[in-house]
Amino acid sequence: MQYRVLGNTDLNVSLIGLGTMTWGEQNTELEAHQQLDLALDQGINLIDTAEMYPIPPREHTQGATESMIGRWLTRRGQREQLILATKAVGPSRDPARPSYFRHQQSNRRH
Repeated sequence: MQYRVLGNTDLNVSLIGLGTMTWGEQNTELEAHQQLDLALDQGINLIDTAEMYPIPPREHTQGATESMIGRWLTRRGQREQLILATKAVGPSRDPARPSYFRHQQSNRRH
């Protein structure tokens, strides 16, 4: 596996990352854990997740992939070997994005 230093940090990030957006919808937790095991065994240390995963977002599965990763980490106990890249979803403040305008209109009504 090849690695690159992340920005101005001392983190060496694998050039290949493991995406998790299908876990909990198209993949089971067992499959997710098997994928994590294989990725780590192959030298992948970058795990891409988000609080809104799996996709498509549904209220009853929101956060499922992060929970699966947490249970895997509890079982495997190798947190220091991974770089978790996560994201959070919320209203945009960018005028190029439609939610910005809904936010502005909502503020004017109050």
